Amino acid sequence: MKRRSNAFVWTGFALTLVAFLSYYFYFLRFPSTRDFPWLNLLLFAAAGALLSVGLKRAYGDPELYRGKVSGAILGVLSLAVFVLFCVFNFVLAKNLPASNTAPRAGQPAPAFSLPDANGKPVSLSGMLAGNRAVVLVFYRGYW
Repeated sequence: MKRRSNAFVWTGFALTLVAFLSYYFYFLRFPSTRDFPWLNLLLFAAAGALLSVGLKRAYGDPELYRGKVSGAILGVLSLAVFVLFCVFNFVLAKNLPASNTAPRAGQPAPAFSLPDANGKPVSLSGMLAGNRAVVLVFYRGYW
């Protein structure tokens, strides 16, 4: 009997690569997926499920399905890509350098002027002239 190809292993590895690369080339643009890569983690989980099914088929019924060697290699490579993704996004991201010139809590903000949503310049002094206080939100992100 001719053994069949085990597409689950290869599809799982391809999905692992898509999960890794899509974060840096696409999902990094959007705050909802940039701040916490939940969609990429779901893609990694789906890839792991496909790899598991493929490895179970390869080792459970080796007379019918191929992929014992390639499945093991691709499973280890997929695990390495997932660990690398987690290290980059959860460990090394915490080591971003602090901004020494940024104002600290309680310090007065420096004078500035920025365009609003319509392109008209808005200055901090102009906002304070009509209001008692102004709330400034500083977001440290990737851009």
